[in-house]
Amino acid sequence: ESDLPSAVTLLKNLQEQVMAVTAQVQSLTQKVQAGAYPTEKGLSFLEVKDQLLLMYLMDLTHLILDKASGGSLQGHDAVLRLVEIRTLSSEDEEEEEAEDGQSEASGKKSVKGVSKKYVPPRLVPVHYDETEAEREKKRLERAKRRALSSSVIRELKEQYSDAPEEIRDARHPHVTRQSQEDQHRINYEESMMVRLSVSKREKGRRKRANVMSSQLHSLTHFSDISALTGGTAHLDEDQNPIKKRKKISQKGRKKKGFRRRR
Repeated sequence: ESDLPSAVTLLKNLQEQVMAVTAQVQSLTQKVQAGAYPTEKGLSFLEVKDQLLLMYLMDLTHLILDKASGGSLQGHDAVLRLVEIRTLSSEDEEEEEAEDGQSEASGKKSVKGVSKKYVPPRLVPVHYDETEAEREKKRLERAKRRALSSSVIRELKEQYSDAPEEIRDARHPHVTRQSQEDQHRINYEESMMVRLSVSKREKGRRKRANVMSSQLHSLTHFSDISALTGGTAHLDEDQNPIKKRKKISQKGRKKKGFRRRR
């Protein structure tokens, strides 16, 4: 008896909501019958889904009516139909995700009337707000990786490790790549019986590779491993930009030319 007033209130609210939904459905049905919403070119999948939802609501209303009349739901036919419809609806969710793109394309085509060329969205650069602490942490990690790959740490590992000694090619990668290119060039010249010219850019690149492969500069140079010992590492030692050679202005200088003989 204590729940009777709240039950009556809920029934009144339910009646008002049912009347509002009924009016909305009747208005929508009239618009469809009048041709305001053309449905002859719709997707069959959505039509089946609407039919299942309508059947579900009808069976659910039937169950509510029987329950309100004091009937029993055990062995009711509507219960089995509701379970079947719920199972089909849950299985159709994956198909619905696949049909979303097709339904959107059909909707746009029906509104605009003409299918246009697909234009992918432009990639807009986003500013990355990096704090000074994060930059310092990244520089410290780079310094640690550089220290772990240094020759000093590598020699210490080889000295105190029980693993067999590895013998590897000690040539610099630039020298290896340069030697491969030279060998390919020689093979081409010998097979084609022709001499290829060497550009200034290629000569400069070879010269820089030879300088990088020189081991004399490393006799008195020791890698910085202070990042591993807790000291202050030279975090930006390899980040110094290469200074460009200043161009001498040619303004004001006269061009040299040949004097014309008389």
